[in-house]
Amino acid sequence: MPSAPAYTRLSVDKRRRLLIDTGSELFARHAFEEISMREIASAAGVSKGLLYHYFPSKTALFTAAVAEYAAELAQLLQPDVTDPPIEQLARTLERYLSWIEEHSGTWTKLMQSAGSVPEARAITESFRAQTLQSVLARLSPNAEPAPVLRNALRGWLGYIDAAIVDWVTHRDLSRDQLRDSLTAAFVASVDSAQRLDPDVRVALAERTA
Repeated sequence: MPSAPAYTRLSVDKRRRLLIDTGSELFARHAFEEISMREIASAAGVSKGLLYHYFPSKTALFTAAVAEYAAELAQLLQPDVTDPPIEQLARTLERYLSWIEEHSGTWTKLMQSAGSVPEARAITESFRAQTLQSVLARLSPNAEPAPVLRNALRGWLGYIDAAIVDWVTHRDLSRDQLRDSLTAAFVASVDSAQRLDPDVRVALAERTA
């Protein structure tokens, strides 16, 4: 009988995914500056030359990892538009927090390191901008949102990041408690916008479709 091959040749997409996953695991345990391409290649079981074939630099690999996670989250954050906005939000937050709970170490390190990598920071900022636009479109579907509403919700998105970092660091709140806290903060942000600008009218309990 012929002996089994020493390794299985992977497709381009599977190999790329393996390298991204391996890099993400290392980035989750160490700061971006502490990891070398040689260490990533060794952990993935490939030559450094092959790693460079897929990713010309550590920055390119790190940016690809951030982009993969952002795309995965974007899919999770798609709401059921037949639900009232506040129910859409609560269910979306539940999916988001469940994902982060499963990938807490990776998420925290990637977010921390992204600040020092301009290419990755651009992806996270684009993700936030798209999330904001999606929320605004459901709250103000027929017109450009009022500046006070846009500003309030942009602040709320920043608050989410800070609250989640605290949550995964201290682990003294349940996921349900955090979800309810973020939902309440959202309602308060919308309420503050309506108080500042009487023309802002958002019915959070009504269906949008």
